[in-house]
Amino acid sequence: MSGAIFERHEMKFLLNIRQRCFLENAIQGRMRPDEHGESTICNIYYDTPDYLLVRRSLERPVYKEKIRMRSYGPAYGSDSVFLELKKKYDGVVYKRRISLPLDQAEAYMHGETAMPSDTQIGREIDWFCHSYRNLIPAAHISYDRNAWFDRMDPELRLTFDRNILWQTEDCSLSALPCGHSILGAGESLLEIKTASAIPMWLVSLLNEAEIRKTSFSKYGTAYTAMLKNYRMRGVSCA
Repeated sequence: MSGAIFERHEMKFLLNIRQRCFLENAIQGRMRPDEHGESTICNIYYDTPDYLLVRRSLERPVYKEKIRMRSYGPAYGSDSVFLELKKKYDGVVYKRRISLPLDQAEAYMHGETAMPSDTQIGREIDWFCHSYRNLIPAAHISYDRNAWFDRMDPELRLTFDRNILWQTEDCSLSALPCGHSILGAGESLLEIKTASAIPMWLVSLLNEAEIRKTSFSKYGTAYTAMLKNYRMRGVSCA
């Protein structure tokens, strides 16, 4: 078992193909791509049966929180996955995560066993889960990600996500990436993650490509689409 704590600013931008190509070409002298290349990230977002967590998040409060299980590609049995508790307060993101075998993580989230990680992060996750009783796997969200790291500042990271898909039919990390697309044709989501302000050289590139900051939540967007689908089918949903 291992754990990690992150505290940083995260800013999001929707890009078209032209903007993404421009930015990826422009940053190559200052940043390096992740050594693993493009990765497929799979997430299970947990929520209450009435979707309290995502509904609160969509109200854009000063403080919000969520919990998810993450793997890099589909996971099975004893494969390592991450349990992540993510909080955001006044624009700063605080993330705690622990690594567990999938079967242990699922057994814990399904209420079948106690928290297997006797660490500070494990206790924080456990407190969260006991505060929001009856958490259920609410959505499977996957995407293909390319990550870049600044050569001089390891705290500066850029990620480009495409093929963002959501589905609720099989909310397990063993499910293959599939479902409904969140982004439009040719779009990708850029996230800039930094412990401080965005450096001026990067601000200049964003301005040159007319890339503007946006408010975007993968789970929130999936939930909004889910509501629309339910209403079209005449199904009541919280």
